[in-house]
Parts: sequence; structure tokens; C-alpha cells
Amino acid sequence: MENLIKRVNDHRTIREFTDQKVSEENLNIIFDSIMRTATSTGMQMASIIHVTDPEKKLEISKVCNQEYVARAPELLIFIVDNYRNNRIIKDTGQIVDRESDVDTFFQGYSDAILMAQNAMNIIESMGMGAVYLGSILNNPEKIIEILNLPPLTFPVLGIGFGYPNQEPQLKPRLDKKYRIFENEYKIFNDYSEELKDYDQEMTSYYDLREGNKRSDSFFNQVVSKAKNPIPNRLMLIEFARKNGFKL
Repeated sequence: MENLIKRVNDHRTIREFTDQKVSEENLNIIFDSIMRTATSTGMQMASIIHVTDPEKKLEISKVCNQEYVARAPELLIFIVDNYRNNRIIKDTGQIVDRESDVDTFFQGYSDAILMAQNAMNIIESMGMGAVYLGSILNNPEKIIEILNLPPLTFPVLGIGFGYPNQEPQLKPRLDKKYRIFENEYKIFNDYSEELKDYDQEMTSYYDLREGNKRSDSFFNQVVSKAKNPIPNRLMLIEFARKNGFKL
């Protein structure tokens, strides 16, 4: 228990890895363990693409706009997968609409996220490190093309992993009182005042993604994200609809 708590509290994103390969035995342990992840209503509406083709990894790295993705020894892409269950329904001769509605989409989406978090925990327990890749959503249509995803599937999140070749700082986090509330949502009168210390603390963090430069303040990061959205991410629902979901 102590080791689990320590590992969770010491989580850091690892983007550079050694040349040490992940053994088939460890990969199978990871995959078998992920399969035990909780799944909404038992429908198991999420799947994983294990990307081993270097050319596909390179193409995915271009979508992510992150070169280190292509260098990751192992790459997993977690997807909503309603295709399989839809085929089961059709094979039984039934005609229903529920296989692709908003409820089943979000059930599959939450299943995929839970699987990814389980994968991270298992990977780190083996002495490896990993990076979450939400950046695959920069261009979900391209990811669908690269991975030959059928209708009623949708990319959610990636994980690149291997043996760490860097030791990043522990990234500061907001105090729990600003994110964990009892019984109802708590609204603070002045967030600028409440979070001023954290805002400055973030500037002491050295971000290895930015050439080990100091991070901008938290407030500036929030404003910058809001002012500079990635265009394709404003159309995620449309992309899911194009792949068959009735959202």
C-alpha cells in the first residue's frame, strides 16, 4: 500500500527513454492487467491499438507535433470501440439505434480513460515511465486514417512508455481545497488572490518540453490556452459524428 501511494504521489511525465526494450513478458502483464479495468455496464466499449510500426509512430508524432512520440519504445492508443458490439447486434439480425448514441459513446470514452490510467499505474510499478498523449486529438481524422479505425470507433488518448532517460521535476499542483469539495461546489470570491502563491510557484517549474525553460505562471497558461485553441479540437464532436456516432 505504501509503495502504491508513494508511486502515485511521485508521478512525473517521462518523454525521453533509454534504448532498453520492454520485454514481451512485461507487455503481456500490462495488457492482461488492463483487461481487468472496470467497464461501464460490462460492455467493454474501449480497445487499444499497440503501435509498433515505426512509420505509423512517425505519422502519429506529426499529428501530436511532438518528435519524442516517434522515439517512444512503446506506443498505445486508447479508443472508443462500439464497432465490435454493433457487429454482434447485426449478426443477431437485430436493428437498433443504441449502439452509436451519445450514452454509449461516453461510456466507451470513460472506459478508455480508465484503461489508460490503469496502464500508467502498471507501467510505473515496473520501474518504467510514460507520457499521456492527449495531442492525438489535434487531428482525430488523421489518427483514424493511420490506424485504419472502422466506423463507431474514436481515438481518445495515447500513452508512450519505456525506461526513463530523464528525471523531470515534480510538477506543482493546486491545493486540494480548490478541487475537492464536500457536498456541493465551492465558489471562491477572488481566485486571483486565492491562487497567487500557486501562480508564482509554477514559474519555478522547469518544463523539459520547452528545452528545460522555466514555466510561465499558471494564470498566463490558463489565458493562453483559452486564447489559442487548436482548431480541430473545436470540432471533436463533428469528427465523431463523421465516424458514425449519433451525437
